[in-house]
Amino acid sequence: MLSARVVDITTLHTDAIVNAANESLAPGGGVCGAIHRAAGPDLARACAAIGRCPTGEARLTPGFDLPARFVIHAVGPVWRGGNTGEAELLTSTYRSAMRLAAEHRLRSIAFPAISTGIYGYPLAAATEIAVEAVRGALEVGSSVEEVVFACFNPDVLEAYREAGVEA
Repeated sequence: MLSARVVDITTLHTDAIVNAANESLAPGGGVCGAIHRAAGPDLARACAAIGRCPTGEARLTPGFDLPARFVIHAVGPVWRGGNTGEAELLTSTYRSAMRLAAEHRLRSIAFPAISTGIYGYPLAAATEIAVEAVRGALEVGSSVEEVVFACFNPDVLEAYREAGVEA
């Protein structure tokens, strides 16, 4: 089941929440900073122990002080105009996160709108990619039964609605 709602991703009681991470997995701004603050300092230590994560890939850590059991750190692309493989990298980011969730037999996962903040990816295009990639992962079989697209504001929610996700 796919749903979208305006909610603080750090409050969700899902098996995993997805962090819109940077390649160094360091605490950043936006959703990344919010997740690190809510999870506590152990999350930064766990990320430092992992090291780097290339764009288009994802890594898993415990959720520490979050209600979610795990955090999947997914590194989306910086928008550079759309002609440098951004769509393929963003698709890979969502697929990697879904693959990690399935490998760990997780049943529920929540995603932010990866790459749409400071990375500048156009919202409508990013949400279409997110929905298509997640639906594709679910169609081939997955332990994941519930996917929540956690929207920062009503405009993001509307973009997911336009991409075919129920609120």
